[in-house]
Amino acid sequence: MPLTQHCTTLTQFLIEERRRFPDASGDFNSLILNVALACKSIARAVAFGALGGMLGNAAGAEGADASVNVQGETQKKLDIMSNDTFLHVTQWGGQLAGMASEELELPYQIPSQYPKGKYLLVFDPLDGSSNIDVNVSVGSIFSVLRAADGIEDVKEEDFLQPGSQQVAAGYAIYGPSTMLVLTVGTGVNGFTLDPNLSEFMLTHPDLQIPPDTNEFAINASNSRFWEEPIKRYVDECVAGKSGARDKDFNMRWIASMVAEAHRILMRGGVFMYPRDTKDPSKSGRLRLLYEANPIGFLMEQAGGRASTGRQSIMEVQPTSLHQRIGLIFGSRNEVDRIQAYHNAPQTDDMPSPLFNERSLFRVPA
Repeated sequence: MPLTQHCTTLTQFLIEERRRFPDASGDFNSLILNVALACKSIARAVAFGALGGMLGNAAGAEGADASVNVQGETQKKLDIMSNDTFLHVTQWGGQLAGMASEELELPYQIPSQYPKGKYLLVFDPLDGSSNIDVNVSVGSIFSVLRAADGIEDVKEEDFLQPGSQQVAAGYAIYGPSTMLVLTVGTGVNGFTLDPNLSEFMLTHPDLQIPPDTNEFAINASNSRFWEEPIKRYVDECVAGKSGARDKDFNMRWIASMVAEAHRILMRGGVFMYPRDTKDPSKSGRLRLLYEANPIGFLMEQAGGRASTGRQSIMEVQPTSLHQRIGLIFGSRNEVDRIQAYHNAPQTDDMPSPLFNERSLFRVPA
C-alpha cells in the first residue's frame, strides 16, 4: 500500500510533539524511536512462530529443565530474546542512565563505552508470553522516567517513582497486525506497523475510553480468593438485567494484559486483577513499575481510570523494583464503582448470591 499524504509516521508525530518544546534536545524522540525499533524486531520474531525456532521454554542452568526469572516464572525463549533486544537496541544511544526489566533481578547498567542520558527505561519485554505457543496476542510494555542528575551507576531507588512522574508509556501488541500505543502525556495515540515500509503509521489518533461499558475481564477461577467488594461487583455483572445493575454484561479473559488493555482502549471495558487471599504474602499479582504504572498512565490519558481498588495507581509510591500490586482499569464509571465498593464500610451479611451453595462459582464442600 503506497504512503499517502494523509499518513503520519511515528517519527513525524514525535517531531510535531517536540516542536512544542523549542529547547528540547531530541533525546526523548530518539529513545522512543529506539523502543519502537526493538518492538519491530520482537514483532518479527513473534510472527515467525515455530518457523523461527523460538517457541517453548528457554534452557535452564545445568540440572534444570527450564530457565526461571527473578519472578519465579519459567522463561520462554522469546522472553530472553525480547529482553536482550530491548537492552541492545536502546543502550547505545546516550539517552538512558539505566534500565530495569521484568526479566532482570537488578537494574541494568549502561555499558561504560556508551554515553549516559537523563532517562530511565523500565519494561516488560514480552507480556503474556505463556500464550506464545498457542498463537494468542502478546505484547511489550514500557515506561520512561526521568533520572536524577549526575547518576553514575543506577540503583533500585532511582526507579522508585510514582506513576504520576512518568514521562511516557506505551505498549506494542503483536497480533493480526502489530500496533504501538503511546502516550507522552498529551493523550493516547495508536500506530500500526506498515510491513512494507517498516514504519509505524498513526492510525488511531486521540484514543478515548467510553465512560460506561457492559464488558468486564477477570479470572473467575480465583473467585474463592476474592475480597468482598470484587465478589459484589462480579455478582452484579453476572446477575445482568435481573439484578441491581439492570443491564447484561459479557465477561472476557485473555491472560495477556496487553491484549486486555488494547481491547479496552478500542471499545471500553473494565479489567480486574485485584489483590486477593490466594497468596497472603503478595499484595497483588501484577508488577507496579513496568506493568501497572504504564498501563495506568495510558488509561488515565485516554479518559479512563486505573486503581488498586482503593486508590489511583498513579499515586502509589513504589517500595521495590519488582513490587506487585492489585490492578483495576478501564471505563471510568466502572472503576469508580469498584473503588467505591472497596472504600465503603464492609458488612458480613452483604448479599452474594453467586457465591452461596447455588453459586455459579460454588466451592465444593
